[in-house]
Formats: sequence, structure tokens, C-alpha cells
Amino acid sequence: MSIINTSYVDITTFFLVGLPGLEYAHIWISIPICSMDLIAVLGNCTILFIIKTEPSLHEPMYYFLSTLAMSDLGLSLSTLPTMLSIFLFDAPEISSNACFAQEFFIHGFSVLESSVLLIMSFDRFLAIHNPLRYTSILTTVRVAQIGIVFSFKSMLLVLPFPFPLRSLRYCKKNHFSHSYCLHQDVMKLACSDNRIDVIYGFFGALCLMVDFILIAVSYILILKTLLGIASKKEQLKALNTCVSHICAVIIFYLPIINLAVVHRFARHVSPIINVLMANVLLLVPPLMNPIVYCIKTKQIRVRVVAKLCQQKI
Repeated sequence: MSIINTSYVDITTFFLVGLPGLEYAHIWISIPICSMDLIAVLGNCTILFIIKTEPSLHEPMYYFLSTLAMSDLGLSLSTLPTMLSIFLFDAPEISSNACFAQEFFIHGFSVLESSVLLIMSFDRFLAIHNPLRYTSILTTVRVAQIGIVFSFKSMLLVLPFPFPLRSLRYCKKNHFSHSYCLHQDVMKLACSDNRIDVIYGFFGALCLMVDFILIAVSYILILKTLLGIASKKEQLKALNTCVSHICAVIIFYLPIINLAVVHRFARHVSPIINVLMANVLLLVPPLMNPIVYCIKTKQIRVRVVAKLCQQKI
């Protein structure tokens, strides 16, 4: 800390929170948390390995799935250091620069995941609405271009986040309400004018909601296309190709919506509820997405089982 004047002190170190009231059990809580992170990392690495090594999976749908796996992998690795620090080593301190860096990566990978889910919804619409031209429209080059554009869009959207936060002065509070650094959590601790951060944070949240609305629109168009198919069997077959993606959308957006509702309308709820919901927001999607896609996608499931059988032999 460096003393600016006699009225306040600049803060350069923040404190993250585990589970309030359960500090004595943090070492035990670290076991399921570390297990979830480990399974998430292994699961997403498996998805990436299978898609990379199987030429038959070099199709648009699986390219987009590999991008989703990379964003999930990034989310897991972004939160893992502070989770281990708090629950395993009982060291909740984090420097301001490390905090701003973590906040950038968490929001960056979250925005990327939202963008990928949006792309995948349009991919499913195109595959159902115009299957004969699907491969000619979504060529390998075009898929790569889409991936690069949305990756840059995600990076550019969150790139301004850390810089206004660095210019703010923190002199009263230095305790967060989560186990990792979030933009909205950091800016609330500032004792200088943070209106720019509030406005830009609202803009970032609005972009996520636009993605969600566009995903909903794409599924309305998918349902409209399915109703035009005469055969019930063909309708169910086409809809079944969307089940994994629908699960991924629910897994990603439902915790965000729940946490937003709690912050807005249930401000007096127990702090432990806020922490648990925030941890679910970043721990569950990277954990569940590989499991969902392995179970519901036959092409992935068959190849994972084949690889495991090869290892046993």
C-alpha cells in the first residue's frame, strides 16, 4: 500500500472470498472443486483431440464444437488459480494486476462461448433448412473466417475492461464477493468515478443478451422449418441433432440469468448463495458440455469409446 494523503490509502491488493461461514471446511470443499476442474480440462482436451485426429469429423459442426471446447478450457484455466489459492491453500489475496488479468480472460472466454453458441445455432438452422447446400455454404475456409471474426469480436469487446479499472482509485474496500475477479465486482470497490465502467459493463451484458435473443430466433426458424416436414420421423431426427446444443445453451445462460435475477431482486439473500451461483456459472458449463456432447453425439461417443478400448489393448 502507498499512502496518498491522510484521508485514505490506495489499495493494491484485493481479497477474494470462498464460502462465507464455511472457512473451516475449505480444504474439503477444494476436493470437489479441483475434481470438477480436472474433469472439465480432461473432457475438453478429449473433445479437441478426437476432432483433430479423426478426418471424418472435419466438418463445420465439429469445428464449431472444438471452438466451444477451447472457450470452456480457457474458462476452467482462468478460474483454477484463484480457486486453488482460496480453498486449498487458504490464500485469498490477489494483486490488482493479476485481478485485472483474470477478469479480462474470464469475460473474454465467456463472450467467446456465447458467440460460439450463437454460431452453432445458425449452423443447426442451415443444416436443417438447407441440407443440400450446407457443405457448399459452410466451407472449411468460411468456417475458419467465421471463427477468426468472432474470436476478434470477443477479444475487442472485453479488451477495454481492464484499462478503466486500472485508472480507478481503490481506497475503502478491498474484499470481493466472489472467488474470482469479475468486472462488476471490481468496479463496485472503486472510490473514484466509475460511470464509464458501469456503462461499458452494461454494454457487455447487453451483447450477451443479444446473442441469446438471436439464438432464440434461430430456434424459432428451426421449429418453423420442422413443421414444414411431413414425416414425424424426419422431424424427430432433425430435432435430435439440436439436443446437445440446446443443453449447452441452457447450461451456459441459465446460471447467468439466475445470478442476474438474484443480484437485482434478492439483494438480501445469503452471501453463500451468491458465491455458489457464481461458482456454478463458471464451473458447470466447462464440466457439462463435453459430457453432454459425448453422450448425445454418436460420432464423438463412438470414437471416444474406440480410443479407450485401444488404450486397454
